Amino acid sequence: MRYADGGGLSERGRATREAVRLQAAEWFALDVPVAEIARRLRVSTNAVYVWRRRWRAGGRAALATKGPGGSDCRLDQQRLDRLAQALEQGPAAHGFGEDQRWTLARVADLIARMFHTRYTLRGVSYLLHRMGLSPQAPAHRAVERDEDAIATWRKETWPEGKR
Repeated sequence: MRYADGGGLSERGRATREAVRLQAAEWFALDVPVAEIARRLRVSTNAVYVWRRRWRAGGRAALATKGPGGSDCRLDQQRLDRLAQALEQGPAAHGFGEDQRWTLARVADLIARMFHTRYTLRGVSYLLHRMGLSPQAPAHRAVERDEDAIATWRKETWPEGKR
């Protein structure tokens, strides 16, 4: 997704576009020609015609922003928090075998099991991005890896080998 709120413009972007439409509404009331409004606002004449049609049907209120686009998330914040905790536990904690990588299919399956809600793979991808997660190539490391032993080796043994 390109925008923080899950699609479309940011709140500031929507407010800016609404201000442009409301400026056009003032000029509609003064019978300024459509081509002149389009030139002043640096928009297409087609956009101005659409705005004028909406303005005639519903006044200035018809040109107000309708909020962020797209559908609402089917999981509320409490469920998103539970999902984040489940993802942190790793795939093995949820019965996904030897491979310790989350795939979109596995996350979709986990969501279906936890919340009885089905998501497409693309929907799971959007949901994970909305949660601040992104796909990454996993670092393949042995389960038996001992970080303390590695740090000790780097401090003591490796410098001796460099001499």
